Amino acid sequence: MRIEHIAMYVSDLEAARDFFVKHLGGRSNDGYHNMNTGFRSYFISFDDGARLELMNKPGVADTDKSSEHTGYAHIAFSVGSREKVDELTEKLRGAGYEVKSGPRTTGDGYYESCIAVIEGNIIEITD
Repeated sequence: MRIEHIAMYVSDLEAARDFFVKHLGGRSNDGYHNMNTGFRSYFISFDDGARLELMNKPGVADTDKSSEHTGYAHIAFSVGSREKVDELTEKLRGAGYEVKSGPRTTGDGYYESCIAVIEGNIIEITD
């Protein structure tokens, strides 16, 4: 068994797609649009086979992401080395994204940084 994909609703579908393609090397499909419901989505594929579905639909509420809560907390991307964690963290900082923590070595042994990207959602960059 494997996880087929992870999905997330976003308010700005195009900006979310552009982030994952530009900064994390994802490849986007051409998108899907249900004319009856207004639902739109893109699948972003990564080299290892992982996929992320970005979705948008009128009326979906944007929730507070500033505090800890139950449910999904972040998506982690492994970039292969500490140097690449440092490089990508600085690239994202320079692009105006908020670095929430790191780069640092965590108690469970990861070298990581956490960045608030798409509408405050956190991505974790690990070695």
